Amino acid sequence: MPGSSKKMAQARLPLVAFFGALSLFFATLEYLFPTPPWFRLGLANLPILLALDFFTFPELLLLLLLKVIGQGIVNGTLASQAFLLSSSGSLASFVVMYMAFRLIPRGWISLIGLSLAGSMASNTVQVGLSMVLIFGPASGIIAPWFLGLGTLSGLGIGWGAETLKRYSRWLRRVKLGQSS
Repeated sequence: MPGSSKKMAQARLPLVAFFGALSLFFATLEYLFPTPPWFRLGLANLPILLALDFFTFPELLLLLLLKVIGQGIVNGTLASQAFLLSSSGSLASFVVMYMAFRLIPRGWISLIGLSLAGSMASNTVQVGLSMVLIFGPASGIIAPWFLGLGTLSGLGIGWGAETLKRYSRWLRRVKLGQSS
C-alpha cells in the first residue's frame, strides 16, 4: 500500500496549497485593522488551527513554510530582523499548538485554548529574541502590551476557528476527504 498512500498525499497537496493561500489572504487582510506597528493579529494562523485536525505532520509543516515565506514576501520583510522574529514566533506557535493538539485528550482543549497557547508561545519567543538579538532589556517594556494584545488576538482567532469548525459544511467535507 505504499503507492496508494503516496498518491493520497499527492492528491492533498493542492489542499495544502489552498490553505497556504488562505493564510496569505488573512495575512493581507490584517492590514485593514489598525494595530501598533510591532503587533500582528495572527489571522494567518486561522487555517493552521483548522488544519490540525486533518493534515499530517509533514503537510502541516509545508503549510507553515508556505505561511511564513508568503508572509515575508507579502509584508516585504523576507530578509529582515522582523522576518526572523515573525518566523520564530510562527514556529513556536505551531509546535505548541501541534503538541497540545496531539497530546491532550480530545475534548479537553478547544481551538480557543490551542490558539491562546500558540499566541503566548509566539509572543514570548518574539519578545525573548528581541531582548537577546535586537533591543536588549528595553524590549521588556513592550512585553506586557505584546502579551496582553496577543491574548485578546488569540481568543479572537480561536473563537473564529471554533465557529468555522462547528458551522462550515465545506470544512466538514474536507475533513472527510471530499474536498470538492
